[in-house]
Amino acid sequence: MQKQISNLDKLTLSNDFLFKHVMLRKRICKHILEELLHTQIADITYLEAEQTIDVYPDSHGIRLDVKIADAANTHYNLEMQVKNPVNRATGKFLLPKRTRYYQAMLDTDMLQKGQDYDELSPTYIIFFCLFDFFQDSQRIYTFKKRCLENMNIELADEAVIMFLNTLGIKGDVSPDIQSLFDYINSNTINSNFTREVADTIVEIKNDKKVRDAYMTYEMRMKDLRDEAHAEGKAEGLAEGKAEGLAEGKAEEKTATAKRLLSMGLSVEDIAKATSLSVEQVEKIKAE
Repeated sequence: MQKQISNLDKLTLSNDFLFKHVMLRKRICKHILEELLHTQIADITYLEAEQTIDVYPDSHGIRLDVKIADAANTHYNLEMQVKNPVNRATGKFLLPKRTRYYQAMLDTDMLQKGQDYDELSPTYIIFFCLFDFFQDSQRIYTFKKRCLENMNIELADEAVIMFLNTLGIKGDVSPDIQSLFDYINSNTINSNFTREVADTIVEIKNDKKVRDAYMTYEMRMKDLRDEAHAEGKAEGLAEGKAEGLAEGKAEEKTATAKRLLSMGLSVEDIAKATSLSVEQVEKIKAE
């Protein structure tokens, strides 16, 4: 019997759901961190692993994609970012303040009540972006806090934010990181490492637990879309009703003004009686 093709089978590494499961493979995730940071990492531990694969995403993005700590207690948060989100109301891009929020989440989670601030671990927030947010063609944009008056002075809070631009052409990265970028962009396998990633994805897609989790995930996404659609429809109906009431009141005031004009009342008196402006009454009179 031919295997039925599901939406899971069509997913690529850029998909948030699949990215999380691939990053939960310790060897792959550890290798990516070592190649990015040019360091050897003894071991990594997944923090709250059950949350990293949670299929009920929070509307405010409270759950981080992948949270990791290494043997030196440095904490990492890895995120896949396919689109460059914008606040429709303000036109401002959301990604910079999202990193600020994620940093606050990591710190709050680490520091328990009564602990000193110096017990906060070093942190790396790493976004894999399928777009060039800063429009400078860098492969990697690394941010640390520095003094504006003297850029040689760094605020040693040990918090680092990295934006990985898979489309970048400037700056050096290791061959395996570049091959990972190529694989994310176009599913191109051009290294032993991306062959391992691709084989891992096939293994993940054939895992019954993952397939069941993805079905639940899809159902939840559909529920969220339906809820958003229903809310939008309700808002539209409410707005339409409000506009209709406003139009009805305006028509009623106009009709009253016309009747009072026919009775010979002054424009000023009609304006007071109907809450219309003198100019509006003059216009009705002229018509």
